[in-house]
Parts: sequence; C-alpha cells; structure tokens
Amino acid sequence: MFVHPQFDPIAVHLGSFGIHWYGLMYLIGFLAFIGLGKWQISHRPWHAWSIPMLDDALFFGALGVILGGRLGYVLFYQFGYFVHHPSEILAVWQGGMSFHGGFLGVLVAMGLFARKYQLQWLSIMDFVAPLVPIGLGAGRMGNFINGELWGRVTNSQYGMVFPRVDDLLRHPSQLYEFTLEGIALFLILWIYSAKPRETGAISALFLIGYGSFRFIAEYTREPDSYLGLLSMGFSMGQWLSLPMLLVGIAMWVRVQQKR
Repeated sequence: MFVHPQFDPIAVHLGSFGIHWYGLMYLIGFLAFIGLGKWQISHRPWHAWSIPMLDDALFFGALGVILGGRLGYVLFYQFGYFVHHPSEILAVWQGGMSFHGGFLGVLVAMGLFARKYQLQWLSIMDFVAPLVPIGLGAGRMGNFINGELWGRVTNSQYGMVFPRVDDLLRHPSQLYEFTLEGIALFLILWIYSAKPRETGAISALFLIGYGSFRFIAEYTREPDSYLGLLSMGFSMGQWLSLPMLLVGIAMWVRVQQKR
C-alpha cells in the first residue's frame, strides 16, 4: 500500500505569485515537441520540414491545445454548469481541460497550418504525432502531483491512498496513464516512424494507440462525480476514445490497402 505524497501544487513560490506544477508540465510538453521535432528534421529528412515551420507549428498547436482543451471540457463534461456560469469559461487557472477537446483543437490548428504552407494535412499529422506523447505523459504526471483524477477503489497491493479524497485504497490511475499514453505510446510511434511510411500510417497508429490505452486505463479511473458512468457502463473518456479507435482502424486498413 502506498500513500500519495500530497505535493504542493505550486512548484515555485515567488511572493504572491506561484508557478504551478501543471503549468510546468505544459512547458515540458512544448519543449519536448521542439526538441524531438528538431531531431526529426535533422535525422529524418523525408519529412521536408524546417525549423521555422516547427516553431510555427508549435504556436498553432499550443493555441489548439489550450482553446480546444478548455472548450472540450466545457462541452463534454460540465456543459450545464457553464451555461449558468459563462463568465467562468475562460477561468483556465481553476482547472478543467479535456484531452479530446485539445485533440480536436490541434486538428483544426494543423489544418490552418497546412493551408498556410500548402501542405497535405495528413503528412503534417504524421510528423507531429510522435512528438505528442511526451507532453501527454507530462500532463498525467501533473495530475498525479496535484492529486486529481484519482483511480477507483481497489484491493490491489499496488493501490494508493489519496488522503485529500478519503482513506480508501485506490488505483493510481494517473501513473497508469502516464505509462501508457506517455511512455508506451511514444516508444511505439517513435520506433515506427524511424522509416518512411505511407501517408496517414503514423496518424492512424496514434489514434489506435491512444484510443486503446485511454479506453483501458479508464477502467481504473474514478468517473467524474458530476457524470458517473454512462450507457453500457462506459465513462465519458471511454465514449470519447471509441471514435478515435474506430477512425484509426479504418485509416490503418485504408493505408494497408493502398500499399
């Protein structure tokens, strides 16, 4: 049995101002995007990207993540609440971001990026996909540090008590997602993208990998109290991950047929 360390959510105190761990996790994700992207440009020249393009893609992508993530949380998770409290929609500092919303935001942002550079949208997504999981893993570590998005009650010897929640033994689901969505997905995509692939293949693998890992991990994560489990006993995260998985499989089949 383990006990959550109950970290201070503020990593650095500067008088009345503080730098939050979760903000640092976003910074790690953006730095990983730039660092890994530069490595791809110099070692995988078939992508035909440049450093200025990478910087531009980060700007577009960051906007997509933040705006899409917040709007996704509002629409998918607490729409009724924000209908009555619209002034809080922009209060990102209070927490509340959705991966699936951020993902949709990135798709739109990369569409605008593709239009600017007159490039094929799927080829851009193939370049970007391996750069994303490290940021996803960092975000899950931020969830763990904050002691949020805890897991369901368990009898497992690897369970953890979250004192700020209750004294029950729970799955440290944030660490499961860190391992699956961050480390495992990164290794799969990074190794697979080491050789030139058919357009859309890497994107399809990202959709299949994330959709599968998130769907599985949700079985250990406590459903949101204001939603609970939905139809068929699935959580909102599972229902939002299913379309990703199905679209990814369809894309993969189509790419293999084209080969």
